[in-house]
Amino acid sequence: MEDMQFLYASMVQKQKNYLIKEAIFSDETALFRTPPFPSAKDSVRIRIRTAAQNAESVFLCTGETAYCMEKKKTEKLFDYYELTLPPTEQTILYYFRIEGHEDSLYFSKLGVSDTPPEEGLFSVIPDYCVPGWAMGAVMYQIFVDRYANGDPTNDVVNGEYLYYGKPVRKMDWSALPEEDDFCSFYGGDLQGVCDHLEQLRDMGVEALYLNPIFVSPSSHKYDIQDYSHIDPHFGKIVLDNAVTVTEGMDNTQAARYITRTTKQENLDASDQIFVKLTEKAHNMGIRVLLDGVFNHCGSFHWWLDREGIYGKKDGAYWSTESPYRPFFYWMGEKTYEGWWGYENHPKLNYDECLSLREYMYEIGKKWVSAPFYADGWRLDVAADLGKSNEANHLFWQQFRKSVSEANPEAFVLAEHYGEASQWLNGKEWDTVMNYDAFMEPVSWFFTGVSKHSTERREDLYANGKEFWESILYEMAKLPFPALVSAMNQLSNHDHSRFLTRTNGKVGRLHTDGRQKAEEGIDKALFRAAVLLQMTWIGSPTVYYGDEAGLCGWTDPDNRRPYPWGKEDQQLLYFHKAAIRLRKSMDTFRLGSLFPLAGEQNLIAYGRFDEKERIAIVFYTGEEPTEIDLPVWCMGCAAEGYMEQIFETNEMGYFEARTLLPVKDGVIHLCVKPKSGIVLREVRTEHEDIV
Repeated sequence: MEDMQFLYASMVQKQKNYLIKEAIFSDETALFRTPPFPSAKDSVRIRIRTAAQNAESVFLCTGETAYCMEKKKTEKLFDYYELTLPPTEQTILYYFRIEGHEDSLYFSKLGVSDTPPEEGLFSVIPDYCVPGWAMGAVMYQIFVDRYANGDPTNDVVNGEYLYYGKPVRKMDWSALPEEDDFCSFYGGDLQGVCDHLEQLRDMGVEALYLNPIFVSPSSHKYDIQDYSHIDPHFGKIVLDNAVTVTEGMDNTQAARYITRTTKQENLDASDQIFVKLTEKAHNMGIRVLLDGVFNHCGSFHWWLDREGIYGKKDGAYWSTESPYRPFFYWMGEKTYEGWWGYENHPKLNYDECLSLREYMYEIGKKWVSAPFYADGWRLDVAADLGKSNEANHLFWQQFRKSVSEANPEAFVLAEHYGEASQWLNGKEWDTVMNYDAFMEPVSWFFTGVSKHSTERREDLYANGKEFWESILYEMAKLPFPALVSAMNQLSNHDHSRFLTRTNGKVGRLHTDGRQKAEEGIDKALFRAAVLLQMTWIGSPTVYYGDEAGLCGWTDPDNRRPYPWGKEDQQLLYFHKAAIRLRKSMDTFRLGSLFPLAGEQNLIAYGRFDEKERIAIVFYTGEEPTEIDLPVWCMGCAAEGYMEQIFETNEMGYFEARTLLPVKDGVIHLCVKPKSGIVLREVRTEHEDIV
C-alpha cells in the first residue's frame, strides 16, 4: 500500500516542512457543506480539513477570486477551515488552494493536485435537491413479464396475434429465453408484483423500478402502443370475446388482439390494478417508479397504426392528412424514421410538434397524480429525445416542471451513457442510471469483463489503482444531488447478469449458448460486489433475480424468469443481510467517502459522518494476505478499536463481531481470499468526529 500509506508518526510530530496530502479532505456532505443542498436563499458554509498546524493558509477559489478561509477548529489530527458564501441564484464552481511552509497544493473532487484543477470542481447549484426518499434508497428493478404470474387469465395465448410476422407465444415458466424473445411471454404481471410485495419489503426494498407496463405488443414493451393505459396482459382482461376481422388486419389473431388491448373495459380494469399496486406498496413504505419511453413509440401506436389494427382511420401511416402526421419524421409517404433504424420504434418529432410535447407533459403528470400516484419516472434513452439540444432541453425542463407540480416528491431518473452534466442542473433530470461511475469500474475490478460480457481486460481486472482513477473521475462529473441518488446497479435488462460476469468470460446467447453463462461463476466475488454496492454512495438497485442466483448473457438472456422455488437461498439471505447492514447506518446514505487503499487485488474506503466511522475492504486475491489500513485518514482515533461487523468470503458470509486494535492510526488486518469486510470504529459515548 505504498501509494496510500502514511507514517502516523509524522502527524504526531507535526512536521511543518511540507503539506501532508493524506490529511486534506472536503466534499459536499453535511460535514463539509451546510446545507448540502442549498436553495437560492441559503448562505452556504463550506469547510475543508488539513493536518493540524500543517497549513499556513487555505483559500476557496472560484472563477478569478480566491477567498481566504478562517481556521475554526482543531480536532485531534486535523484543522478545519471555513468560509460562508452568500445566497445566490447562480451556480458556483470551486476548489481549494492550500498554502504550506514550503509548498502549495490544490484540492478538488479528484483529490489533491500540484496544479490548479481544470476538472472535478465542487459545485453549488441553488435549488437542486432530489426527493429525500430517493437519496440512497434501496431499489429493486422488475422486468414485469419475467417476475411473477399472479393472474393466469390475462396471459398471452399462443398465436394470439402477429408481431412483425411472427406469432406471439406463451412460454413455460421453466423455459429460458430464445433469440426472438420479444414474441415470448411468460405471464408475469402486476398482480404478481402485488403478491410478492411483502417479500420485497422483508428484503429491505424501498422503491420499485418497473420496466414499461403500458399497452404494447412486445414482451419488453419498449414500443408503446398507448401511453394512457396499462397493458391488459399485465393488468386485467374482463372482456375476451372474438370480433369480426376488419379491413387491414393480417389475420384472425389481429381481431383477438383488438379485443384484448383496445377494449375500454380491459384498459380501465388494468389501470385499476396499477392503483392497487401503488396503494399496497405505499402502505408498506415502498415507492414505485415507471419507465417512460418517450423518445419513440411503437408502430402499433394509434398515432401511426402501421398494422391497421385501429381500422386505418386516423393513423399517420395511412394518411398524409392525419392529425398525427407531424408526430413523426417522414422520409416518404410511408417511410418514417425509426430509432436506430428499427421500424417498430418510430422516432417522435419533438423538434417541430408542440401538440406532441403537450401530450407527453400530460402523460408525465397523469401517472404521478391521483388515483395512480406513481413516485416518478425512469426515462429511456433520454438524451436521444428530439434531434437538437434545444428541443431536448426544452422538453425535459417542461416535463420536470409538469411532473413536479403534480407531485413534488416525484423522482426523475434518466438512462444515459456518458457525460450527463448538461441535464443535471436541478431543472431537468434528478440523476442517472450510474453506468460510468459505478457499473463499469465495479465490473472491471471484480470480473475483468465489460457490462455486456463482450470484452475482457486483464489490465483492469482486480486493479485497485485503475478502479480509483476511473470511478473518482466519473463521480466528479456528477453534482452531489445526482451522486447521492444515482442508480447503482450490478445488472439490469440491458446488460449481462453480474453473476455470469464473475466467470471472466465473454459471450452472447446466439454464439455461446445459455449454459456457458452459468459455467465457472464465482459467488464469492459476486457477494463482494454486492457488499460494495450496499456500502457505496448512491442508490443500490437489485435487478430481479440477482438475489436468487440468476445468470445470463446480455439481452435477451438476462431476462430469464424468476426461479420461484429454486432460489439460491444463501444468496437470498446474503442480500437481506447486506441490505440490513446498509439501512442500519445513515452513513451509507449520505456520509463522506474516502479512498483508503488501491492496489492489485485490493480496494478499501472509509464512509463517515458525524456519528460513524466505517472502513470497507475488498480483496480479490487467491491467497490470504495481511494489510495495514490507515484509518486515521477518515478521522479514527490514533489508539483505539474497530469492530468487524460483516464479512463475506469463499466460505460464505458472517455477521459475527470481532474487536481489532488501532495503533498509531493504523489497523492491521489478515484478509481472506475473495473477501469483503466491514469495520466500524468503537467510539466513546458523545464523541464527535469534528
